[in-house]
Amino acid sequence: MVIGILFLIAGFVLVGVEMVVPGFGAPGIAGIVCLGAGIFLTADSVEKGILITVVVIVVLGILMTIIMGFLSQKKFKSPLVLDTDVKGLIDSSDLTYLLNKEGVATTDLKPAGKGDFEGVELDILSEGQYITKGTRIVIIRISQKKLMVKEA
Repeated sequence: MVIGILFLIAGFVLVGVEMVVPGFGAPGIAGIVCLGAGIFLTADSVEKGILITVVVIVVLGILMTIIMGFLSQKKFKSPLVLDTDVKGLIDSSDLTYLLNKEGVATTDLKPAGKGDFEGVELDILSEGQYITKGTRIVIIRISQKKLMVKEA
């Protein structure tokens, strides 16, 4: 019975690790095997086995709720979410060299889209008008790190 409880504890720990680590791998499979072995070794009868299985499922649900609660807080870093910190931001004053550069709209601008300027694709905005893909454009203004364009 003690070995069965140890298997159950190990199973919960391994399944908890699997909930944090992306993908389905060794911790999840080992956790499921440990939980199954723990239920089998702990239960004296079929009724007890069903009861222990229900308890294991409820505990797994609670464990998942707790782990998701922790991962949703900003304090804890999830391996599933990319870092949102962007290093090396360009100051808008550094973009002044792009003024009056001509390029081609690589997407429709409605008013936002992308444009190709000398082989470099940049995020751009038109001044409200719709510009179709393939139209020649020119950068006319830089406003809050946004490149404003119009048809050339």
